[in-house]
Amino acid sequence: MTSVEWSALQPGSRPSPDSIKQWQLNGKEHTPFSAEESWSGVTTPRFSAWTPVTNKSSNQQLFQERTTLILHWFDLWTDKQRKYVLHQLLRRCSKSQLKFISDYFMEAVPITRLDFTTALPRFLSIYILSFLNPMDLCAAAQVCWHWRFLAEQDCLWSPKCVRRGWFLPYSPSDKEYGAWKKHYVACAGSLDFLSPREAADIYGTLNETLTEPEEQKERKTENIIRQTIREKIVEHKRAALKTRRAWLANSLSGGTYASSVRQKSSMLPLSLTTALLQLGDKYRPENLSSMKEHRAQLNSTLSSTVKKTWATSSMKTLPISLPLKSHIRSNDHPPVHLLLVSSRIPAYELVLCGALVHVVPLLYDYSGMTLEALLSLVERAIEGRTVQSIGIMAEGSTEEICLIEGLSITEKTILKPCVREFWKRLCGWVVPASDTGTLDVFAPLAASVAGVELISILATLSGLSVRAPTGICTGSYQHILSDWSGNGDFPPLLYLREGPLLSWCRQAEWIEQSLVNLRKQLGPQLQLLSQESRGRTLGLFLWDHITLPLFTLKSEVTQVLIEGLVALIKEKSDNPLEFLGTFLLKICAEGAVKKHDLITVTKSVSNRLPSSIPVVPEGLLSDADWRDAICRELLKSERAYVRLLQAIHTVYYIPLRAALDSNRAIISSANLLMLFSPLLDILECNNIFLQDLTEKVEEWSLLQCVGGACVRFCTKLRAYTNFFNNYPTAIRTIDKCREVLPAFRAFLKRHNRTLATRMLSIQELFLSPSLRVEEYVTLLEALMLHTPPEHPDHTHLSSAFNTLVNYRSFIRKLKKTSDRDLKMLEAQRTIQSCPTLQEGGRYLITTQDVALLSCLNEDIVPSLRMYECVSELGLFLFNDALVLTERRVSHMPFRLAVNTSHTFLASIALHSLSLSEIVDTKYVQNAFRLESPKRQWICATDREEDKIRWLGALRSAINSAKHNYGSNGSIKFMSAGY
Repeated sequence: MTSVEWSALQPGSRPSPDSIKQWQLNGKEHTPFSAEESWSGVTTPRFSAWTPVTNKSSNQQLFQERTTLILHWFDLWTDKQRKYVLHQLLRRCSKSQLKFISDYFMEAVPITRLDFTTALPRFLSIYILSFLNPMDLCAAAQVCWHWRFLAEQDCLWSPKCVRRGWFLPYSPSDKEYGAWKKHYVACAGSLDFLSPREAADIYGTLNETLTEPEEQKERKTENIIRQTIREKIVEHKRAALKTRRAWLANSLSGGTYASSVRQKSSMLPLSLTTALLQLGDKYRPENLSSMKEHRAQLNSTLSSTVKKTWATSSMKTLPISLPLKSHIRSNDHPPVHLLLVSSRIPAYELVLCGALVHVVPLLYDYSGMTLEALLSLVERAIEGRTVQSIGIMAEGSTEEICLIEGLSITEKTILKPCVREFWKRLCGWVVPASDTGTLDVFAPLAASVAGVELISILATLSGLSVRAPTGICTGSYQHILSDWSGNGDFPPLLYLREGPLLSWCRQAEWIEQSLVNLRKQLGPQLQLLSQESRGRTLGLFLWDHITLPLFTLKSEVTQVLIEGLVALIKEKSDNPLEFLGTFLLKICAEGAVKKHDLITVTKSVSNRLPSSIPVVPEGLLSDADWRDAICRELLKSERAYVRLLQAIHTVYYIPLRAALDSNRAIISSANLLMLFSPLLDILECNNIFLQDLTEKVEEWSLLQCVGGACVRFCTKLRAYTNFFNNYPTAIRTIDKCREVLPAFRAFLKRHNRTLATRMLSIQELFLSPSLRVEEYVTLLEALMLHTPPEHPDHTHLSSAFNTLVNYRSFIRKLKKTSDRDLKMLEAQRTIQSCPTLQEGGRYLITTQDVALLSCLNEDIVPSLRMYECVSELGLFLFNDALVLTERRVSHMPFRLAVNTSHTFLASIALHSLSLSEIVDTKYVQNAFRLESPKRQWICATDREEDKIRWLGALRSAINSAKHNYGSNGSIKFMSAGY
């Protein structure tokens, strides 16, 4: 017991500062100390909360006693209480005290193992993982969840995919994770692997045919080798798992530092590659007589197997120039010439347009292209045909060829393994030099010693005759028109026509200037528009001319044909067509009843189809004939329109509704109803209208009336109104769901642009209602033209026509509003530092580029005033304001193209703007003055036509704005104006 505790227990003694328990038991309230009870060295404090500060010895003694008491209490507390006290203490510690505790623990318990991904920044961890191959990355992803998150980053997998020419078919969203790894796994899993014997059965072999005993013996030896290799691989993996670290894998590359260390140590297991190389020496089968004979036979077998594998794999993937290719390739097609055109050369469109008939032009992207991807493009372009020569039109000089970005083919770089492999594979598609196979390079390599050396190396690698221009002509790309090395015809004329070639060589740099902006605007759309145009043409043809109205009929015919083909395969008949015809006749005889039913249904369908308009001279057609023809056209077009609406219901709505009902929703119920509910109402409305029209046309007579059906249809236009009011939201919802939901994106990819949708997408199908309203107005207008006023149908047709005309005006107003919004967004993006333009009722009318002039002396006669151009302005005319911008034109280095930018300068309310023309003199042309309450601008256009058009639009807008300002008393316009 300490002195403090002992003194606290003595009778009559004053409680010590630490006798808290005794003070609590006495139940005394806290009272402040009096002056007599202050610390004087003799008296002691009454309560433990008081600490002597001035007396250091007493303070130290009291601190030691309190520390001893607290430690005594700490020993008596439970684990939970101790943790609570420690937590409260650490929370009250300063940073220096926490640093002291950390240093103490580092000294007491030093860290011997640390996960580098937790200590290093994330970008450094990802950089370290970037050195691993795909198999090692997959193994690293199995360590823990954090490692998996790092090992599946797109920045690690996208270069591995792009290097092999595997590109994602879509752009991953910001929240999508691991898209490139999944794409790599999918592409790698779809690669075909053939054993040497399987490949020999498909592609043939370079070896002579073996007799049957030799064949059996070789098969047996091959099976033994495979079984032994499998056992060695399993054994190697077991040994490697005991020594390798968690982030290393049993990959064939063996490119890690740990694997190289293991190979150097004889005490550790060998790598997989070393084990396979030493397999021939360690392997000893029991069936063979002697070791030497077996080793010799095994070596010969392995060498022949390697040769077969090399030959077959080369024939499958690499078109190497071998005698065997004459048996593989077909000689039905005439030889062609391949022209590789880099996207970096200027005005490459003119080169592509000038290609000859027998030339296959291949435009490839200079930036982002790899050698593997370029070979894949070439292989796809030639489609297995024999190539007589290859021309390479890319930027280059007398010493190098700028083939792709980041790689220039020079005398040094051509010796790299990947570059050498590229030229060998590329020239493997060309006939040998003995058959006049050539490689034509459009860079002036023959004009320098280094270039001539590069040509000789290319000739050695490819085995072809390499030709290049000598470059004695100067200016633009006219070196192509100079003399070429080698013999034979003038190489450029083998690929291009003379006219476009001369124009391009002389004016390539200038033509490029006019094509840069055009490519920037149309480049991303040209390929998509080409595919869509071909798809729409094909869909229109299949939809209208090769229609199978009965899906049951289609399925039955398909089933019968499948049965006939299966029977033909089993029978192996000498005359396949005769056998197939006999089989189909037999099936027809057996199913006569079914056939009769199908004929009856087909006739009923054909009876319901509208007949074509008879070809009759215009003067011989009466009003009744015209009414008949127009009504039949109305019925025909209505059927096609309803069929499109039915396609939306069948192809999109039903599967999405079924997925939602089965708790596997692709999109939410709210989005599903919002997208398709208005269209389903339209479909129901038009189905009734189609039924009414069908009944009217089938019972057609001179007094037949279709106006009543049109009037009933017009009473249901509310469904169309709901659709058009919801249309912008529906389009945005489709785009948003497509970006956010991978399942919906995959669903659209499966169902868009198929035969069931007439090769149209869902967004294009949503355009059908607006187009159909325009057709209704046209057809009813033609029908009214040939309906006399005394006809009983005239009144109803007139009412329906007026209703649809008003409704068409409503749709056109919606379109106009949408176009205005798009123009406003474009103007907002174009003008930098511009206030918000999209305010109530504002829309863009027109724009004009002008020059800002300054008058040097306004005191002289106007006809003698001289002006100087101060700057370039851009004028944006809105319905309530005029926005002036400072237009800047910047030229790019080493390019003829220019960039134009607009910076906000001022905005003027039109009701306060005054306009005056300046008479043309010999000093100024096409000028006018703009005046606001605060300042004025003197502007001039380049052409008189621009001035007339601009002033007319500006005056009209000013008059309209003043009228609105006078009637309303005020007008809202942008701030920061003049």
